[in-house]
Amino acid sequence: MPQQYSGLIMMIILFALMYFMMIRPQKKRDKEIKEMRDKLAAGDEIITIGGIHGKVVKVNDELVTLELPHAKQRIEFSKWAVGSVTKEAKEKPEVKHESAKITEDTTTSEKPAQADDKNDKEDKKKQEKQEKQENQK
Repeated sequence: MPQQYSGLIMMIILFALMYFMMIRPQKKRDKEIKEMRDKLAAGDEIITIGGIHGKVVKVNDELVTLELPHAKQRIEFSKWAVGSVTKEAKEKPEVKHESAKITEDTTTSEKPAQADDKNDKEDKKKQEKQEKQENQK
């Protein structure tokens, strides 16, 4: 009787080995990549799967807007095109969804370009303050 089931037992062991050696690690990697893409925020520096380096300016549910360093051009990519985060923003700003941005834009009297300049100045001040605190430690 044991010889009758030995072939079946070997097949079960083979499938178990394949699961633990191939399928499970791949699912773990996929989960880590999804988590990384969900944590994207403005200020992160990333590399896309196509090799484009840039700084995240805006994050939506499906899209990421990158600012290229040399020409200050902005390009939109799908979130799944983000390959890796090379440098996370020191202080992650609150991520606003597109619907929240629309209501905010209609209530402010500033032009969007002026708002960006103002935000850049505030970000620089925050970074300088954090660097001073780190240097004092």
